Amino acid sequence: MTDITTRVLIAGGGPVGLLLAMDLAWRGISVLVLESRAPGEPPSVKCNHVGARTMEIFRRLGVVQAVRDAGLPADYPNDIAFRTTTTGTELSRIPIPCRAERYTATGGPDTWWPTPEPPHRINQIFLEPVLFRHATSMPGVRILNRTQLTDFVQTQAGVTATAEDLDGGKPLNITAQYLIGCDGAHSTVRRKIGASLTGDPHLEQRQSSYIRAPALLAAIPTKPAWANTSLNPRRSANMFAIDGRETWLVHNYMRPHETFDSVDREHCIRLILGVGPSFPFEILAKEDWTARRMIADRFRDRRVFLCGDAAHIWVPNAGYGMNAGIADAMNLSWMLAGVLKGWAPPAILAAYEAERMPITQQVSFYAMDTALALARQRGAMPDDIEAPGAAGDASRARIGQDAYDINVGQFCCGGLNFGYFYENSPVIAYDRGSAPAYTLYDFTQSTVPGCRTPHIWLDDGVSLYDRLGSDFTLLRFDRSLDVTGLLAAAGSRGVPLTLLDLPRKDDVYDAKLVLSRPDQHVAWRGDEAPANPLELVDRIRGARSQPDVSDVRVTPVRPPADFRSHQTA
Repeated sequence: MTDITTRVLIAGGGPVGLLLAMDLAWRGISVLVLESRAPGEPPSVKCNHVGARTMEIFRRLGVVQAVRDAGLPADYPNDIAFRTTTTGTELSRIPIPCRAERYTATGGPDTWWPTPEPPHRINQIFLEPVLFRHATSMPGVRILNRTQLTDFVQTQAGVTATAEDLDGGKPLNITAQYLIGCDGAHSTVRRKIGASLTGDPHLEQRQSSYIRAPALLAAIPTKPAWANTSLNPRRSANMFAIDGRETWLVHNYMRPHETFDSVDREHCIRLILGVGPSFPFEILAKEDWTARRMIADRFRDRRVFLCGDAAHIWVPNAGYGMNAGIADAMNLSWMLAGVLKGWAPPAILAAYEAERMPITQQVSFYAMDTALALARQRGAMPDDIEAPGAAGDASRARIGQDAYDINVGQFCCGGLNFGYFYENSPVIAYDRGSAPAYTLYDFTQSTVPGCRTPHIWLDDGVSLYDRLGSDFTLLRFDRSLDVTGLLAAAGSRGVPLTLLDLPRKDDVYDAKLVLSRPDQHVAWRGDEAPANPLELVDRIRGARSQPDVSDVRVTPVRPPADFRSHQTA
């Protein structure tokens, strides 16, 4: 048996595990990642969208341009098109800028967002190699491929894990201070800590096929699109462009009475594409799966944590499965770094579950409700949607507008990126302000504690986020305010805190002092320095274990029923 020691052990080297490893290493924490696949072995063809918040993280870690340069060709339209079939009549379209115009485009449903990094359409088969190369180049990151976690035990001092070399080498005995399960929907770590998945185990079934169809792009009668939805009474589906040339991922929506065995995959694909029996295509990979909404009943057991699909599984609507997992990882990373560097007590780690579990529940309902709304539309498809004449035109106009209205929120999910906020957290100093409500699409930037630190462009054209420190940053909009007491209190506790003086130029910053956390959420705000700065510092570093309930607001876990945007095409 080979013995290995690391500070943090991560089970799973997909995007969530890789980002967690990268962020911890960036913060000076050594990490060991176990991944069962071989180096360069591609993941399954899934996860086609990287959200803006995730792209902001890539920017901070220095990998954003490499990610942005990968995936679809620079000029390939990132639109979402709704048609009777892939090669049929177009019903409506959600315009999304192509990669070449992503930073400069205006007038679209997601071009108004306050971020230095708009979202990016890229399949995981292109994304993951970029992240892997960057992670392996970072000091402090070690990745063991073809290695699988098999068991672990915890003590007060740490975690001792065993792992199998899948190529027949010696088993590994790994000693770590913390273990993070980023090992997917069938998580070994989740099972070992006794966490259970609860929720909605069966929402719908999908038959997914990864195909190569070199002639398809030329057969589409209108401008190509990244996402292509086929809507007709015979067969409805969603299809994504993978390489922008000849490969596509087709999600065939099963009807309630159908089983996977009863459906002819190739025939369904031809109905979806709107092509005859002689049209050439090749099925490269296939997967039949059931859409669910399942959340682990806990995200932690002492020194062991769950992130990503290990903690939550839902319908991949809103493009937020991987992105939510990365948000989990970034929430946990800075807290773990604080504990391991000594400026935060272990009690701070209770904030991970307190903050992320309610957001997970909210996002899971958003995704499920979107999936159910889409299913209702598919089930009510009019027979005359492909008919010529006025009646057919009217049906196509109505279905096209409905499709736009249902989908613009999930494909331009500004609320899920920028609107969510942390309530009832033990490490946030709340005041009497209420965080603005948000929907799948809409949001309002705010300095209310728990909200995302509002993004602004500075006078020199630099993003505020590029000026924030890697740890806590105190934004001061009035130089006359004396904050030496707060800086001294942070110094006395070893809490890394940077002061950033800024001119008062944007109404969104309605407080003269705003304390931004390492994950770019507001920890505290005020118009004068805190009366008891040491108490505030102890709050944000987890040394005061309970939130001040007199200042905590309660929001229902489930989002409101009317969550969709009322934007029109």
